[in-house]
Amino acid sequence: MQKFIARRMVVTVFTILLVSLIVFVMVRVSGDPRTLLLDDYASIEDYDELTANLGLDKPLFTQYAIFLRHALVLDFGDSVVDEQPVTATILQRLPATLQLGLAAFIFSLVIGIPLGILSSVKRDSVWDHVGKVVALLGQSLPPFWLGIMLMFFFAVTLDWVPPSGRFEWNSFILPAITLGWFTTAANMRLVRSSMLTALDSEYIKLARAKGVSESVIVWKHALKNAIIPPLTFMGVTLGTLVTGSIVAEAVFAWPGIGLLAFDALRQSDYAMLQGIIIFFTLMYVGTSLAVDILYAYLDPRIRFA
Repeated sequence: MQKFIARRMVVTVFTILLVSLIVFVMVRVSGDPRTLLLDDYASIEDYDELTANLGLDKPLFTQYAIFLRHALVLDFGDSVVDEQPVTATILQRLPATLQLGLAAFIFSLVIGIPLGILSSVKRDSVWDHVGKVVALLGQSLPPFWLGIMLMFFFAVTLDWVPPSGRFEWNSFILPAITLGWFTTAANMRLVRSSMLTALDSEYIKLARAKGVSESVIVWKHALKNAIIPPLTFMGVTLGTLVTGSIVAEAVFAWPGIGLLAFDALRQSDYAMLQGIIIFFTLMYVGTSLAVDILYAYLDPRIRFA
């Protein structure tokens, strides 16, 4: 078990380093923040002073080494737009993103899992066709289009919920559905597939031959053995929902890290972008590592994979 955890830790560290290098390079080729911070009347001396303050006069390798050293202690410097500490700004926006990600996660579980179970038990019925339609739409509709359509019908036309912002509890509904719709479809398909495999297995046929009730077969025998693959996916999904909230937050003006990343990209705020992407990476790989370790405890065969 210790060797398995050590291997996963090495992969995690390598992933973080690789992402940090990619982010460092991509951010610097996306735009020059000096053009935003200086007006047309700035002198050459002002330009050179700003270049030195931002550390852009050093070789790229030196800039990356400095960035990596500071990133180890979560120090990403100050935003080049509002001159506020990047880490403090991210931590201030983090609760809103976590709340939205958790709401989307709960939505995907509450809708996806029961629908997947019902679709497998009632194979080829109306419920099965409904589940297939949900899965098809969930994995084909673009999130930004879905968010705009939900906003138009339920916020603008019917005036049931706020169109944007983070206010009362009902302001969570539309962005949570937009963010969690794809995951709901994926949960439904995975649960349905696992349940169908379990229901067609020999031990289920034996239980039915012994006269065991259908409810006990479904909820005790089949679901217990079919839930491990969906549980693994759900663990990774939680990290994906948090780190993939940019579209939903941008559409609904949700004051989280996703909207902060969108604004930072639009303003070429490379310090903020670096901090946000590293935070997202840490959250995602941390969740994946925790799921891998948990799965290894649940299924010892994984340790030798």
